[in-house]
Amino acid sequence: MGKDVIVACDFDSAEKTYAFLDRFTGRKPFVKIGMELYYAEGPQIVREIKRRGHKIFLDLKLHDIPNTVKKAMAVLSRLDVDICNLHAAGTKRMMAAALEGLTRPDGTRPLLIAVTQLTSTDQESMESDLLIHAPMDQVVMHYAQCAKEAGLDGVVCSPLEAQKVHESCGQAFLTVTPGVRFADGDVGDQKRVMTPAQAKEIGSDYIVVGRPITAAEDPVAAYERCVREFVG
Repeated sequence: MGKDVIVACDFDSAEKTYAFLDRFTGRKPFVKIGMELYYAEGPQIVREIKRRGHKIFLDLKLHDIPNTVKKAMAVLSRLDVDICNLHAAGTKRMMAAALEGLTRPDGTRPLLIAVTQLTSTDQESMESDLLIHAPMDQVVMHYAQCAKEAGLDGVVCSPLEAQKVHESCGQAFLTVTPGVRFADGDVGDQKRVMTPAQAKEIGSDYIVVGRPITAAEDPVAAYERCVREFVG
């Protein structure tokens, strides 16, 4: 898979999701299904969006004991999604178990990526709430290295860290970056943000874009603008 824009379908019902996706009569966007939609509608929403021809990033951020995550990933692998994720903070042992569970009997599997630090987390909250006192860049790089050593395909990170992740883990190690906003848009509750053009410049492989597209007056035009700025 090459560079792509992933649209975060952060809706609370299948009805709203299909109404949004039905607007895309040409190019079918790569979509992210997160906790809100998955918990509202269950695995059927994943099957239906896949049936409609979309690639899917299933963003459930698993984080539990290794055996539980392994068994959960074995179930998710049956949904034929393209990317799954988990929290790198769950340790290399948990990540390795997840990879084992996600791999189907024929050896195929979705891509598996790890969340380093959420883009809503800044240095101050990481230190005060998580008692992690190393610099943010150092923490993200360490989590990325652990994910690579566990056999994962890449990480979710801020666009600000994507270039350093590639330098540390190699160009083939994927960077999936939320926290992307248009230069003339609202940053919302994100702390560490970048425009699509900037994300392209520093080497993000995938950008995840939600409200700048889903809340736009013309979502299709906003999506096409994002693709032009990021993919070219």
